[in-house]
Amino acid sequence: MKVKLIPVLMLSLTPMLAHAGFADDLNKATGSNLGNKVEAQAKSSAKAAGNKQLAAQVNKKLLSEGRKNQCSFKSGSDELAPGCGAKSKKLAGIIIEVKKTLQSQGQTGFKFTVSGHTDSSGDAAKNKELSARRAQVMVKELVAQGVSAEDIESVGMGSEKPLIKKDDTPAKKAKNRRYEVQVHF
Repeated sequence: MKVKLIPVLMLSLTPMLAHAGFADDLNKATGSNLGNKVEAQAKSSAKAAGNKQLAAQVNKKLLSEGRKNQCSFKSGSDELAPGCGAKSKKLAGIIIEVKKTLQSQGQTGFKFTVSGHTDSSGDAAKNKELSARRAQVMVKELVAQGVSAEDIESVGMGSEKPLIKKDDTPAKKAKNRRYEVQVHF
C-alpha cells in the first residue's frame, strides 16, 4: 500500500521539483528511477497546462478575427459569395502571424482547424455534410492566401454548436451559419 501512495504523494508535491537534485534524492530513497518519472510527469503536466492556457488566448483572437472576416456562401451551397478575397486574405494573415508567434515561443505540434457551422433549418445529416464542404472550401481559400496546407484542417459541425440556440428568425439563422478557426495542440 505504501508503494502505491508514493507516486500520488509525489505528484502532489510537484512544486518541490524545483529543488535541485530532488529527483536524484527520490531515486536514492526508493532504489528506483521513480524521481525521474515524477519529474517527467510534472514537466509534462505543466506543459499541457501552459498549452491549454495559450490555446485559450490564441483561440480568443482567432474567433474574434474570424467573426470580423466572415465570408458568405450562396444559400444551400459551398460556393463563396462575391467579396470574400480581402476577408480571407486578412484571416490568412492572422493565422500566419499566430503560427510565427507560437513557433517563436518554442511551441510545436499544433494545428489550425476550420469548423463549418449551419443553422438548424433542414435535415441534420445534410447540414453536417454542407458544413464540412464549406469548411473545406475555406481551408482551400486560406491555403491559396498563404497558409500552409500542412498546418490547417477542416471539420463540419452542422448545427451542433449554434451561437444562438433558438435560431427562429433570419437574422439568428445567419449568425449560426459561419466558420470558426481554432488552434489545437
